[in-house]
Amino acid sequence: MSNHLYTSCDAQFTSAADPSLWGQLCFTPGTTSRAKRQPLYTAEEKRRRDATPWTLVQGILAPLQFFAFLISLALVSRYLATGEGLWLATVSVVLKTALLYTIMITGSIWERVVFGRYLFAPAFFWEDVFSMLVIALHTAYLAAIIGHIGTAQQQMLLVLAAYASYAINAAQFLLKLRAARLQDEAMARASVTSVERAS
Repeated sequence: MSNHLYTSCDAQFTSAADPSLWGQLCFTPGTTSRAKRQPLYTAEEKRRRDATPWTLVQGILAPLQFFAFLISLALVSRYLATGEGLWLATVSVVLKTALLYTIMITGSIWERVVFGRYLFAPAFFWEDVFSMLVIALHTAYLAAIIGHIGTAQQQMLLVLAAYASYAINAAQFLLKLRAARLQDEAMARASVTSVERAS
C-alpha cells in the first residue's frame, strides 16, 4: 500500500533464490529449535514484482505521499496553534487524501499482480488491515468538510488522528522493508556459500 514503499527500492532487497534457506537461517528467540518462516516473496513472486511497472508506480507515489503528509501536517498544526491558514490546511489535507486513494488503488493492483489477490496477501496482511483504518479516518474528514459536520478545529483534530494512523502504517512498511533487506542479505550469503562449496 501507501503501503508499498519498500517494493520500490532496489530490486535486490528481497532476493529469494531458494526461499527454503531463509527459514533455515531464522531462529525463534528464547528457543534452540529452528523456526521456519515464510519469506516475504517466493522466487516467482519476486520475479513478478520486479517485472511489473506497478512497482515503480508505488515507488514514486509512496515518497510523494509522505512529502505531502509532512507539508500538510505543518499547515494543520499551524492552524490549530494560531487559527490562521484554514484554507491552505484544508487543501493540503484533500490533496494528501487524494494521494492516499491513488496509492491504495495502485497498491491493490500491485498486490494482485504479485500475490494473486487485491488485498490482504499473507505477507502484508496486517499492513493492509491498518491501511483500512487510515482510509476510514481520511474519508471521515472528507465527509465532515462536505457535510459541514463539526467545527473547523474539530475537523482538524480528526485530521491529526488520520495522520497518526498514517504514520503508524508507514512505520509498519518501513519495518517490513528492513525485514526484506535482512532476508536478502541472508539469502545472498547463503547463495555465495553454496557456490563456494560447489566449486
